[in-house]
Amino acid sequence: MGRRMPLAGMETSVMANDSVEFIGVSVPSSSSRDASITSVASQATTSLTEDHASCVVVGDPPTYLIWSIRKILPHVVELLEFSTSNEFRRIGLRIAFPETLHPAVFVCKNEISSSMGHPFLMYAVTSSGFAYCLKLRNLSSYVSYSAIPLDEVVEFNLQTHPDNKPVTSVSAISGCLVIGRNDGSVSCYKLGSLDQHTPGFEHELRDDSGFNRLLGFISRVKLAGAVQDMVISEVCGRQFLFVLHSDGNLRVWDLSCHSRVLNHSMNIATMAARFARLWVGQANTDKSTISLAILYKHPEDLSLETIYIYSLRFSWGDRVSLLLEPSTHSIPLNQGGCLDVKLAYDKIWVLKDNALIFLDLLASNGHSAEAQCYALQEEFVADQLFQSADYSSDAVLWITHSIFSSAKDEVVPFISSIFVRRLLQPGVYNERVLRATLLEYSRHWTDSNFQSMTSDELKQEILSLIEDEGATGTPVSIYLWWKTFCTHYIHHWCTDNAPSFILIDNTSAAVGLVRRNSVSLFRCLDNVEQLLDGFSGELDELGGPDIDWIGNDSDSELLFEVLRCVISISRRLGKTTLAIFYESLMSTPIIPFGEIVGKILKILENGYSSSVVMVKRSDLQAGYGWERELADKKNFRKFSIDMMLSLHTLCKKGASWGRVLDVIESFLKYFVPRKMSQKVQPQTSSDANTSILVHATSQISKVMLESALDVLLFLNYMVSASGQIGLLHDDTSRIKLELIPMIEEIICEWHIINFLAITPSESAAVEDFSSQLSLLQIDTYGGKEIWKGKLGKCDFTLASLLLLKMNSSAEGPVYLSTKCLLNPQDIVLATQNFTSWIIWGSSREPSAFLNTSTELAVVLLRHGQYDAVEYLLSVVKAQSQNEKTSHCMQDADGGWSIMHHLLGCCQLGQAHYKLHGPLKERKVHEAICSFFRASSGNRSFQALQSLPHEVGFSSFESTGCVSTIAWKFHYYQWSMQLFEQYNISKGAFEFALAALELVEEAVSPKDDYCGILPFNESAITVQGRLWANVFKFALDLHQLYDAYCAIISNPDEESKYICLRRFIIVLYECDAIKILCCGELPFIGLAEKVEQELVWKAERSDLLSRPSLYKLLYAFEIHRHNWQKAASYIYLYSARLRTEGALGDNQFSSSLVLERLNSLSAAINALHLVHPDFAWIEPLVERDAIQSKHYPSKKAKRTVDEQFGRDDTKSQKQHSYIDMKQLENEFVLTSSEYLLSLANIKWPFTGKDSRLSRVQEAPSELVDLLVQNNFYDMAFSVIIRFWRDSALKRELERVFTAMSLKCCPSRLGSSAVLNDPRINSLLLISPNGGSDVHGSLDALPTSQQTDGNGHWETLEVYLEKYKGFNARLPLIVVETLLRADSQMELPLWLVLMFKDGRRPKTWGMTGEESNPASLFRLYVEYGRYTEATHLLLECMESFASMGPADIINRKRPFSVCFPYNAVQYLWCKIDELIRSGHMVDACEKLRNLLHGALLNHMKLLKVEGDDILSAVA
Repeated sequence: MGRRMPLAGMETSVMANDSVEFIGVSVPSSSSRDASITSVASQATTSLTEDHASCVVVGDPPTYLIWSIRKILPHVVELLEFSTSNEFRRIGLRIAFPETLHPAVFVCKNEISSSMGHPFLMYAVTSSGFAYCLKLRNLSSYVSYSAIPLDEVVEFNLQTHPDNKPVTSVSAISGCLVIGRNDGSVSCYKLGSLDQHTPGFEHELRDDSGFNRLLGFISRVKLAGAVQDMVISEVCGRQFLFVLHSDGNLRVWDLSCHSRVLNHSMNIATMAARFARLWVGQANTDKSTISLAILYKHPEDLSLETIYIYSLRFSWGDRVSLLLEPSTHSIPLNQGGCLDVKLAYDKIWVLKDNALIFLDLLASNGHSAEAQCYALQEEFVADQLFQSADYSSDAVLWITHSIFSSAKDEVVPFISSIFVRRLLQPGVYNERVLRATLLEYSRHWTDSNFQSMTSDELKQEILSLIEDEGATGTPVSIYLWWKTFCTHYIHHWCTDNAPSFILIDNTSAAVGLVRRNSVSLFRCLDNVEQLLDGFSGELDELGGPDIDWIGNDSDSELLFEVLRCVISISRRLGKTTLAIFYESLMSTPIIPFGEIVGKILKILENGYSSSVVMVKRSDLQAGYGWERELADKKNFRKFSIDMMLSLHTLCKKGASWGRVLDVIESFLKYFVPRKMSQKVQPQTSSDANTSILVHATSQISKVMLESALDVLLFLNYMVSASGQIGLLHDDTSRIKLELIPMIEEIICEWHIINFLAITPSESAAVEDFSSQLSLLQIDTYGGKEIWKGKLGKCDFTLASLLLLKMNSSAEGPVYLSTKCLLNPQDIVLATQNFTSWIIWGSSREPSAFLNTSTELAVVLLRHGQYDAVEYLLSVVKAQSQNEKTSHCMQDADGGWSIMHHLLGCCQLGQAHYKLHGPLKERKVHEAICSFFRASSGNRSFQALQSLPHEVGFSSFESTGCVSTIAWKFHYYQWSMQLFEQYNISKGAFEFALAALELVEEAVSPKDDYCGILPFNESAITVQGRLWANVFKFALDLHQLYDAYCAIISNPDEESKYICLRRFIIVLYECDAIKILCCGELPFIGLAEKVEQELVWKAERSDLLSRPSLYKLLYAFEIHRHNWQKAASYIYLYSARLRTEGALGDNQFSSSLVLERLNSLSAAINALHLVHPDFAWIEPLVERDAIQSKHYPSKKAKRTVDEQFGRDDTKSQKQHSYIDMKQLENEFVLTSSEYLLSLANIKWPFTGKDSRLSRVQEAPSELVDLLVQNNFYDMAFSVIIRFWRDSALKRELERVFTAMSLKCCPSRLGSSAVLNDPRINSLLLISPNGGSDVHGSLDALPTSQQTDGNGHWETLEVYLEKYKGFNARLPLIVVETLLRADSQMELPLWLVLMFKDGRRPKTWGMTGEESNPASLFRLYVEYGRYTEATHLLLECMESFASMGPADIINRKRPFSVCFPYNAVQYLWCKIDELIRSGHMVDACEKLRNLLHGALLNHMKLLKVEGDDILSAVA
């Protein structure tokens, strides 16, 4: 991309059409066309080998229509329309023709009378020879996938005669189509203006000689070679057709009379040259000349091209006279082919693939003009991505390595950030190019998804791609990855966005370039750019341009030497210094300005660090050896020596360093952004011109920033080498104190300009369009939604945002025309005006930069650009502190306060919309500090009042002058409300506390100020409101103790109690209400209120909610040692559970009953802590009475006598209060209910009796229900609790009767006792096994056996446990069993209870109520003769077998007792059985046993009687 011509300007991008949505329509095909295609098709031109495009400018203000035919779709014409008076339309028209088109398509304004609704005409010719004239409507009126109506299409077959030759050239104007053929003939058709069958529709342009007229149509004479090119041009209101033939003949035809006015054969040195193209310029009526340009191609090498420029003189008289003069200029195109040429009467522009050549045809002073060139955007893109051939991009890695100490943690993200920022900046970023590049890395998106991505999202996608590629391992790997990526990106950029043709707007003299996917304009160079470009060649060829703004020739020579040194430094570091410097300032945290310069200067002085050398040896360059390292060292030494020599030469030429510094200072003044004074009328900028200005500003600011940085490095280099170059102390001080601060300020200003020009805007937060809509009152015109959609896009920068707003202001940079595109000079002028407005604004004061920066911040803040505002103000603040003017700013006009106020606003916006977690907390802290600093500045009241309402605090009226304290108080309240609006309670909390400190002085000033703020409120009211706010914000921050402190500090009682209620509600909702009971909060006079609020909340809360407020009241009173109240509240909880649970759907829920049970237990435990005389609970308050009052009423206090009068207390307990006994009774009943609920048994006693009677007695049905469901423990507990004396015995007998019946085999279905071996071992078995008495039993199922076995065990356990309450219980059990089944085998344990029941001093069968005699009688009564006989025999044997010690005792009177009546009854029953003949053998055996036992017993008794008588005698 190198160039030898002087640089005249640069390309600046306007807009990209890669996001255009095309509407596809088709041209209908007629049947005649299909039938007419015969042998002509073979002569048709082949498919297109390259893309073709052009543009037409119509209307006033001009509308630009761009058409294009791509080689991949040779039958489709894409039409795009844009205008500077409207926003760029994202809609295009894609017209599909039936077949391949001729590369020339003409679009023009419809000048036919019937042009209403069809403003444009399109002429196109197909390869088969059909011509079309389309009457086009507005592009947006078409519908996709539709056909153009037939009445809007005119079709004509050009091959009407068999001998028609192929079409080689086409030209057209409104109402006329001209066709040039291979045989040199030219035909003119009134297509679109006349009917095809109307006379005069077709004319063939022939030689007008008499001979040809005589021949007529019989003979046609070939007048010239094939038509090579044709151009229709208007000269003095007449249309002329310029025809270039392949044999070099140039002919001009007057279309008004179809006559030839010129026939000239071109004479060139090489007659074999190929004539390629013809261009006709505008007519110069003053000199009566028309400029022509013809492109020649060398016959041997067609890539060698030359453009010759001719002048055609014309004169008007009786007839038109034209004379072609010899060529005046020639432009050889040695490198790069000619893409397009645009010719004016005094200028010519030649577009090559690597540059735009410009030549002034009217050279002054008789000297031939020198061709100049405009740099294309390819060069700018390559330079930005470090792909330029002028320098090595490796310096990015080397300098970054030298700046950062860490080789990976800091260098890797720093390098990526440099490339990403440059890749996405205006002029470099292209949507289609980036998408094609990412496609190579298998990243796919749909069109809508990719077009909707913001710059931040694109950045994240690229960084994620790097992670996926694994290129973040080392700095070298990330650098090499980026180098490869940028190489691919530039390849796609040059391919997909190649230049197409030149766009010239004759109205404004604008020069543009239409590319495949974008449109751009060319601009001139700024003065400093011209100077620096003059020294951009090799150092030994420095000559530079003429500098008319330098004082004299000697100063110019000194300046040349200074520039030589500056360029040497620039060449040493490469052009990557600016990128590293800029990224260092944009990094987080920001690297200090002086630190960056110092590290770069160290590289100039000592070379790269050792770590860089190690990287070169190992990672980056495999072939990097000692020779290369020695060469690098040699280059460094050469640079150092050359710099020393240059500095000495500079000092020698200036005679002293003072004069050199004067020249440098004069030179630096031209880096300062100019103050523009011209005033123009306000007007709205267009979308196209805004883009032009933004891109031009970024280019110029980049050059200025880069050059200023080089000068700064040069000055620092001079200071570091002051001893070697003889720099005096005064000169060194001057550099440090004057020049370096001056150039640093210049760098700061251009850095801000560049930052605004290249930084994409932030996408708007969702809240910005809804809840925070008031902050976005940017403009009121109808198209404001258009730019809102651009926020966050790469091509919509901060500068674009500023221009949209400020161009509508009378004080803004209003210099952009909405009528047409800007010419090269106007672009530079507009850029100067814009930069002047950014730096100087409308003021000319020294502090204008501070004021202007705040104005910019206001605009950006209003648009939600929080990051940009913070960075802008941070840079200005840092620069102001470097200049040591911060104190002056605080004293001057309030600028310091405005700056911190805006900084606080943007930090608050960042915290609200963008940040989360610790980052948000830190940003909130910074915002708080900024607002406090803003309030501390002098004259801050007047300064902040001048801000717009969107970013300033609401103004208020005051009477007289306002004190500083009163104003701060108002500002703190406004800040509090602002933080509250953004739901950031931390800041609102701080400013509420700050406002509280100033209430007394602000509301009631004690100084001499005559005016106060119009509060009309007392200090207590204001304090109450602020303390209430402090309480609210503390709750939001979950600072519960601070919230409570705000409550007790509130002097307004009403507000205090409202906050207290809210405090309890919030504690309850946050599950933190337990802190009320832990003793950590001092209830200073609020204990009763807290209790009332808790009771009020508990009575109105759901009983099932957690935590339970009644439990909290219980704990609250327990903590206060108020046991009686604690028991009352927890019992009230139990009562509500009983009442409301029975009414609701949860009446069967065991959890509710368990909750009641626990509540009763807690009430009993609390009353155990009270003196027994006061162990009672106050009567329950009726719920209706509670709900009818706002707070529960206090009860009257009792006197001392009432409290300690025992009789009165007992009477009160009996009639009105619930004592311990009643609580315990209810506890037992509730326990029963709980057990039944576990078995899903409904409690059947909800409607019986009142509460007091219910807890004093229990129904027998409850005991039956418990026994029926095997809840024996609970049943006996109820019996023991509620029955006494004989009633207790009767209830026990009734229960054991029921339990015994459960053990009966008949109740289980059949007897299973004998079949269970475990039970058999417990039964009393007869000596003969008893099988002769009882029949066999049927077996029970296993489940019933198990139930039977369990009932026996249960009966044994409870009978053993409770027989002490009633000695007859065993007897009741046996009697019940035998009554149910007289043949049942009794368990051994049950029989043993009777045997063990004898009294200690009696022998025989007597004893307690359950004794052997009782069992014997039951045996006999129920026909159990065998068991009765054996029991009697056992007792008699036991009596007879006593030991010697007991023999004496049994001989006492009444010591032996046997149931002789029962024995006699047994004897009689056995005899009856024998007589009846029933079981005679068994009965005989029993009778014999009984007879023997009785006989022996009687003998023993007689012996004992005789012994007694003998002893008495």
